[in-house]
Amino acid sequence: MYIHIKRVLDFIAALFALIILSPVMLIVAVIIKLTSEGPVIFKQERIGKDGKVFLIYKFRSMCVGAEKTGSGVYSGKGDARVTKIGKIIRATSIDELPQLVNIIKGEMSFIGPRPPLTYHPWDYSEYTDEQLRMFCVRPGITGWAQVNGRKGVEWNHRIELSVWYVDNISLFLDIKIFFMTIFKVFTNADNENVGETVAKEEDVKEEEKESVH
Repeated sequence: MYIHIKRVLDFIAALFALIILSPVMLIVAVIIKLTSEGPVIFKQERIGKDGKVFLIYKFRSMCVGAEKTGSGVYSGKGDARVTKIGKIIRATSIDELPQLVNIIKGEMSFIGPRPPLTYHPWDYSEYTDEQLRMFCVRPGITGWAQVNGRKGVEWNHRIELSVWYVDNISLFLDIKIFFMTIFKVFTNADNENVGETVAKEEDVKEEEKESVH
């Protein structure tokens, strides 16, 4: 029942937030345009509900073409590809605000598994049947994995947390994640990649062996 009400609540809340925050978003857009070359909005293909690919929107925080240089999809502390304003909007998560449009369009939710890239951590065809269950709901701006380690969580475990969310989705859980997210944002906790977060296949198998013994 809640899963159907959730979409209505998301739409109303996103529309209200977009209206209230539009002055802030306009100011950020102008600053980005004046301080670095390139588009204000960064668009990137992500995997959404039922495996459908969509374009996620963010305020651009890096130099144009950043993914093709440096450390690829990972952006760690002191990454030279991140612009000056980009450091600020990332630290405050303001760069995620354009995703309110994704919510209104029905592509995302406020709370849900973060939508992965089409090629990272791996191709959609490589997800196991268990892992694919994370795509049974709309992806979110924040989720259970994000409030339980955020960028420091290895992807296999991140997906496990997302699947757990799908199995336990409720209004109470969404409210809990919402307030935990606010705490994370204000403390800027776990908001930097600490290294490679995709375990090698042999490492995962080794962990599975250890868990059995």
